[in-house]
Amino acid sequence: MRWVTPLLCVPADASVREAIRFGEHSMTYARLAGASAALAARLTGAGRVAVWATPTPGTVVAVVAALRAGVPAVPLNPRTGTRELGHIVADSEPGLVLAGAGDVLPPALATLDRIDVDAVRDGREGAALPEPSPESPALIVYTSGTTGPPKGAVLPRRAIAASLDALEDAWQWTCDDVLVHALPLFHVHGLILGVLGPLRRGGSVRHLGGFSTAGVARELSSGGTMLFGVPTMYHRLAEALDASGPGAAGLAKALAGARLLVSGSAALPVHDHERIAAATGRRVIERYGMTETLMNTGVRADGEPRPGTVGAPLRGVELRLVEEDGTVLTDPDAIGEIQVRGPNLFTGYLNRPDATAAALTGDGWFRTGDMATRDPDGYVRIVGRKATDLIKSGGYKIGAGEIENALLDHPGVREVAVTGEPDPDLGERIVAWVVPADPAAPPAEDELADHVAAQLAPHKRPRTVRYLEALPRNDLGKIMKRSLGV
Repeated sequence: MRWVTPLLCVPADASVREAIRFGEHSMTYARLAGASAALAARLTGAGRVAVWATPTPGTVVAVVAALRAGVPAVPLNPRTGTRELGHIVADSEPGLVLAGAGDVLPPALATLDRIDVDAVRDGREGAALPEPSPESPALIVYTSGTTGPPKGAVLPRRAIAASLDALEDAWQWTCDDVLVHALPLFHVHGLILGVLGPLRRGGSVRHLGGFSTAGVARELSSGGTMLFGVPTMYHRLAEALDASGPGAAGLAKALAGARLLVSGSAALPVHDHERIAAATGRRVIERYGMTETLMNTGVRADGEPRPGTVGAPLRGVELRLVEEDGTVLTDPDAIGEIQVRGPNLFTGYLNRPDATAAALTGDGWFRTGDMATRDPDGYVRIVGRKATDLIKSGGYKIGAGEIENALLDHPGVREVAVTGEPDPDLGERIVAWVVPADPAAPPAEDELADHVAAQLAPHKRPRTVRYLEALPRNDLGKIMKRSLGV
């Protein structure tokens, strides 16, 4: 095995070993190395480059070429709206945009020089390009913008390598692993974990293009060893497993044969954990990360899969829980904000020294804004976001997640989100936004409140229930609670 950059290896059998596959389009390591080398030679000295991040081999070639050239890449979501895309382009100021030859780009990118990426082009390895510093920026990934315009998190090469190597340790990730996923390639989960992860190990990735339970079954049944997904995908897998017929049996067999089933980007409801385990005999494991920190915690391959937790801190990551006044918490039952420190952290927000300073403590801890408890053995249980999922009602600190899991155990509830809203007596009252299993006969509000009170505690019951046809979600399947008026 040799390295064309510390972020990409080329195995000894590069001419025949498959690196990536998107549907019928496959590239060996030799073809990927050649195509990325040819493109990298054109990018040297280009400053930042934007990548129109479609789920195609061309996106992988573009990102790998930028890494080889030492040029920061800015992955762009092709579904981003006009205003947000304009902000990202103006903020990051890319000198070039890399896109597929047939891609029609929006007006916000019209003034940029464009290079059409040829994912099947043969390139020759020229003189080795200088290896950038580990602290030099590799990617600039924009946050979801829930608290204002999206911010560009500058991810150095050091952070990507540290996170992927920590996952190699935790998940016993090797060159023999074949990863299956259908995640978008403009964000950390799909691009860094889902593409750069296998390439750093010398393994393979099979991207489904678009998620389908049939696609998952097909790829896991034909050599796939790992599946990465978000809770929405695992919910659909659980639903498909509940169905009768040969399709459900084939899916159960395929999932049971996988070495690892990994969920991330949001909490996987316990109800879906249990349904998948009952049908397959395999447990989904969870991990926890952010754009700014990459991966923080994860359930180990040789550890205990514990629904409702995201495992212990990964190798090299320090994690603590902090009270609002800055007190570091040690009580296992205490809810505090997660703060992390380690080589996995970003270097800052592009053009936002104010936001960077606000996100970091003076001694280098990153304030995640996520609230959690910690089991005695170090496993972290995330309650939710400080701004939207921590409800202070009647003198209690209540996590929205445990109420959501309780409500999902009710047969009349298909999906649910729990929020808090101002209450003159309680401070905040608990509100459940429910998608009923049968829209024509939704469960009564009192029935749901009593169900939660019996499972958890009376003070955790929802005081208000609002019924919806669907919950608002972003491209990664996360519920957008701010769209519910939070």
